Amino acid sequence: MNREAFYHGTRSNWAYAYDNRTIHLRVRTQRDDVEEIAVIASDKYDWDTFYQEIPMAKTASDSMYDYWEAEVVPSYKRLSYCFRLSAGSERLWMTETGIHSEQPHPPGGYYAFPYIHDIDLFSPPAWAKDAIFYQIFPERFANGDPGNDPEGVQPWGGKPERENFFGGDLQGVLDHLDYLVDLGINAIYFTPVFKSPSNHKYDTLDYTQVDPHFGDNALLKKVVATCRERGIRVMLDAVFNHSALEFPAFQDVKAKGEESAFADWFHINEYPVAVKNGIPTYDTFGFFEGMPKFNTANPEVKKYLLDVAKYWIEEIGIDGWRLDVADEIDHRFWREFRQVVKAANPEAYIVGEVWNDSLMWLLGDQFDSVMNYPFSDKVLEFFSGPGMDGHSFASSMGFLLMRYPKQANEVVFNLLCSHDTPRVLTRVGGDKRRLKLCVVFLMTYMGTPCIFYGDEVGLQGEGDPDCRQCMEWHPDMQDRELLDFYKLLIHLRKENRALREGSFRFLKADYGDPCIIYERIDAHTHFTIWMNNTEERVTLQHPMVAEDWRDALSQEEVKPADGVMHIELEELGYRILYRTLKK
Repeated sequence: MNREAFYHGTRSNWAYAYDNRTIHLRVRTQRDDVEEIAVIASDKYDWDTFYQEIPMAKTASDSMYDYWEAEVVPSYKRLSYCFRLSAGSERLWMTETGIHSEQPHPPGGYYAFPYIHDIDLFSPPAWAKDAIFYQIFPERFANGDPGNDPEGVQPWGGKPERENFFGGDLQGVLDHLDYLVDLGINAIYFTPVFKSPSNHKYDTLDYTQVDPHFGDNALLKKVVATCRERGIRVMLDAVFNHSALEFPAFQDVKAKGEESAFADWFHINEYPVAVKNGIPTYDTFGFFEGMPKFNTANPEVKKYLLDVAKYWIEEIGIDGWRLDVADEIDHRFWREFRQVVKAANPEAYIVGEVWNDSLMWLLGDQFDSVMNYPFSDKVLEFFSGPGMDGHSFASSMGFLLMRYPKQANEVVFNLLCSHDTPRVLTRVGGDKRRLKLCVVFLMTYMGTPCIFYGDEVGLQGEGDPDCRQCMEWHPDMQDRELLDFYKLLIHLRKENRALREGSFRFLKADYGDPCIIYERIDAHTHFTIWMNNTEERVTLQHPMVAEDWRDALSQEEVKPADGVMHIELEELGYRILYRTLKK
């Protein structure tokens, strides 16, 4: 066995409390190198009485490593442990002090999980496991009140540009709640709704006021209340990294320089504030002079923004916050933010915009989830066309699953596209069959899925601003067949807990073959999902002894032959099978 590939850490995603009685342990080994691993565990104060051996399961692999997991329920919330690794006749023991050919006498030098403290548990809101989000860019969803249209508003459905307006508003959302309920979604993520000079509202002028072109605070409160009556939760977008250029505090700095009472609200590098050679003399989002960056370590800034976070939860009743440019704000601010938000609503869902590995934000003291762009990148790469085989795709997904604790994976914000990326149908070359494969994977994978408004009726568009198309409401212009497909997959996920909380594992993901089979399984239901990611008809096979499989969408019986399931799939086709394990 390759000892250099062995790894275990005693915190974060390697050893963590899943709940107030269960510890999850993970070990990494070289791919296809180790045959068995067992956790050797007990209580450090009485090793003999509470001794356990727990086999570890190989739950994921990437291009270089296998990842093994085990659930351990200690008798008294604390654990002393090591790992026994086996391959052929070779046995090794891995402890905190190193790798040994004989088992060291316990518990000295063993790994330790000192105690499960309830206050330290990372417990995202349970409802997020069941949520299916729908992202709405308010300016482009529906114009319900022409009376609040901005000056120069353009006819609905025109070409989106950086600075044009089409009049979408909150009344438009209210007017189409029946559509959203019929679609099956049960949560809405609104991009910013606060007062701002732009169509996207990511440059905020007043964090306490809904933009007048969208309505007012009372109307937003009505939207939230009406959504709740219809079984829909609401998450707003918080832009706490930066403000608008016209934000009053920044204008005061611009006018008074170092003498301004707000000088320390921002990161000013040189006075007077200006733009030199295209670069502002103050820190900004990117290099956009119109988005000056807040100094969130300043106590006054912190209080202002935390009061905003609290206000919209307590007074308006929102269910969570999506946090813009979250990785560019200090961790101390986010830790206080979590305390304030969870005090206002313990079930609030906090989602950070972080495009890379986000583990440092997902350890229970900051966010509940992040926007999972690494997921969308790999899914779109795989299903967009030739280039990635099943082995590479499974390796990519295995690597992502091992990044975070299980409770984070269960509610990570999975999306195929957003207001910041090309539309998913555009990304897959306009091929609706490939889009369907992406959606099937989204709806049958671990995490909280999100649909970008209009994807379900076939909207296309390149990157910002083209992806921010006006929603198509005319039935004759909508892809109704695609809409029905989305409804079907959403309903399937909502009706089956195994697709939301069950374990995930690839059953087939081979070198040189872009076809895959994977499973979701819990104590009650077993799903297998079969995908033909090629332009040819294929028959996929996998050993299956049980005879009681059914097609999850048609309810047709599907039986194996001689212990092997044979599934014929058309070009870029899929099939979802299930069997009931326990009523």
